[in-house]
Amino acid sequence: MTDSQVRPPLPPFTLETAIEKVRLAEDGWNTRDAEKVAQAYSLDTKWRNRAEFANNREEAQSFLDRKWKKEHEYRLIKELWAFGGNRIAVRYAYEWHDDSGNWFRSYGNENWEFGADGLMERRFACINDMPIKESERKYFWPLGRRPDDHPGLSDLGL
Repeated sequence: MTDSQVRPPLPPFTLETAIEKVRLAEDGWNTRDAEKVAQAYSLDTKWRNRAEFANNREEAQSFLDRKWKKEHEYRLIKELWAFGGNRIAVRYAYEWHDDSGNWFRSYGNENWEFGADGLMERRFACINDMPIKESERKYFWPLGRRPDDHPGLSDLGL
């Protein structure tokens, strides 16, 4: 079940459209706007994020609301790992701090599956949080979209 919304690029993905889809996802998550981000997922999307599950768009949006209330100064970089047909695998890292000012770099991998309308139907994420010192941060752009000239994960050695 999906709604009538279409989210290009659409599967089957090429190298160029897979890279575009990954960047669009990164850009969306960097807004930290749960309502906006949730629109990229099908109404009946299925997620596993760490040990938490979402079974529809509304639950995914609630998850994102909770996430960004906890993770302050959130900045994310995603990178294409592999793709085929209607599936994309990404690796990513994001930096954030908690209410006490403790900084973290969270490393993860996601597997995505899309419907013909380009909405994400399934998302499986594995993530590890690594405490870092504020002096070890690598992401300094203003909150929001990562600038085009900012290095990606591979360029940063992450």
